[in-house]
Amino acid sequence: MNKLMLVGAIVAWPFLSHAELNVIADLGGKSAAPFYEGINAEPQQQQQQQSNPPDYSEGSVLPVATPELTPGIVEPRALKLPGIGALFLIGDDDQSQEWLSRNAELLTHRGAVGMVVNVSSSASLQQLRQIAPNLQLAPVCGSDLARRLKLEHYPVLITEHSLSQQVSAQ
Repeated sequence: MNKLMLVGAIVAWPFLSHAELNVIADLGGKSAAPFYEGINAEPQQQQQQQSNPPDYSEGSVLPVATPELTPGIVEPRALKLPGIGALFLIGDDDQSQEWLSRNAELLTHRGAVGMVVNVSSSASLQQLRQIAPNLQLAPVCGSDLARRLKLEHYPVLITEHSLSQQVSAQ
């Protein structure tokens, strides 16, 4: 295809967008159709019958338990997790509360987000939020993350470059 034909095809595209598509040659490969299934798809019959999605509240996920993770000492190590930002894991135990209290200002400065991986109740979660009111804390099971990072203990700060209990300004 020469440049003139390519330019003509680009210019004509808006006018041909409603035209029927004719396949001139099929050179093999896989269909891209699965990638487009979600675009302007008709709602599934089940979705049509369900007019309102279930009402989930934070309290409905509590208590949260992550059996792979317990309070303890974390040996610092290097990581390569580009784009992860700053994420920390805590529980509602005394060690986590003390760590959060000691590091809340630095965690806030870093824009860190907290996963509360072991929390027994809404009251315990609220107590953590009172210690660090400027931080986002979400009750989340950390089992998958613990397995992927070969992590056994918390509290811990996870960044794109390291995993450590020591929090610095960066």
